[in-house]
Amino acid sequence: MTYLLRAMTADDLPAVLRLERELFPEDAWSEEMLRGELADQPRTRHYVVAQLDGEIVGYAGLSAAGGQADVQTIGVRAGRRGAGIGAALLTELLDEAARRGSEAVFLEVRADNDPAHRLYERFGFERVGVRKRYYQPSDVDAIVMRRLMGGPARRAPVGFTREQ
Repeated sequence: MTYLLRAMTADDLPAVLRLERELFPEDAWSEEMLRGELADQPRTRHYVVAQLDGEIVGYAGLSAAGGQADVQTIGVRAGRRGAGIGAALLTELLDEAARRGSEAVFLEVRADNDPAHRLYERFGFERVGVRKRYYQPSDVDAIVMRRLMGGPARRAPVGFTREQ
């Protein structure tokens, strides 16, 4: 299977919002929030989608300014997890952070999301703090993680193409 990674556009919002609500039912981003993020693209934002046979199966976003970047979101359809989509999306965000000269990339991840913790640790992220009761209404803590940039470049995951 070959997935396509490409820039997210406003035309993708209906599919991304459906996936967002499926993945994060308690604290899904609104259409207005996502439109606002896309409005800052490419100035301070970089959003991408992963497609398989024309269907959006994942998406991710990065905010970058002043030498620092933040992973805003990563989501992968439940039935497509374990196929390397999350890794491909994260690779794309880290590559973009490097292109923008970011010295560090930060993110927050739910304390109860062990698969995401493992993915981020595999990519060199380290735990640097906790935001108590960050995720509402479930009162789940957020683990704050950081990856210092400047390490060896990563090659693209196998089975993915990137639209230019």
